[in-house]
Amino acid sequence: MNLQPNITGPRFSLRPLIENDYDALFMAASDPKIWEVHPIPDRYLPETFKLYFKGLIESKGALAVIDLESSEIVGTSSFYDYRPEEKSVIIGYTFLTRKYWGGTFNRELKKIMMDYAFQYVDSCIFHVGENNIRSRNAMSKIGGVLYEHFEKMGFRGILYKNVAFKIEKKNYSL
Repeated sequence: MNLQPNITGPRFSLRPLIENDYDALFMAASDPKIWEVHPIPDRYLPETFKLYFKGLIESKGALAVIDLESSEIVGTSSFYDYRPEEKSVIIGYTFLTRKYWGGTFNRELKKIMMDYAFQYVDSCIFHVGENNIRSRNAMSKIGGVLYEHFEKMGFRGILYKNVAFKIEKKNYSL
C-alpha cells in the first residue's frame, strides 16, 4: 500500500504533502477555531505548526487535501502505521478549514481515503483526541465504532489521551 497516493473524489484531490506546501497549509491551519478541541490547541501558531508540519513530512504518509474547484490546499490527512500482517492502516492527523465543516465534506474525504485503503486492508482505524467531541461525532456519523482509549506521545513529547474508532471493510457502506 502506497501511503501517499494521488487520489481524487468529486470535490477533493489528495496528493503527497511536500515541503513546498508549508505556506499554503499554514494558511489553512491558521484559524484557532480549528484546533480548540484538539490535544494540541495552539497548532495555529507558527512555532507549533512548524513541529506539526515537520512531523507530517517525516511520516511519509501525509496528504494535501485540495479543493478541486479552487485548487487550494484546504487541509491534510495521513495514512500511517500500515500493518500488512493485520490488514490495517490508521487514518489521522486530519483537519479541514472551517469552510468545509458540516455537510458532507468530511464524509467525502474519509470515503476517498477508505475506498483506496480497502483495496489493501480489512480495517481502517482513526485516532481522535479524547476531548475532540466534534471529530468523535463525525466518526460516529460515518460508521466508526469506538473500540479503544489510549495515550500517545505528541510532537512536543507530551502524553495525550486519545480514542480509536474502527471501520471494517465488511461493514463499510459510505
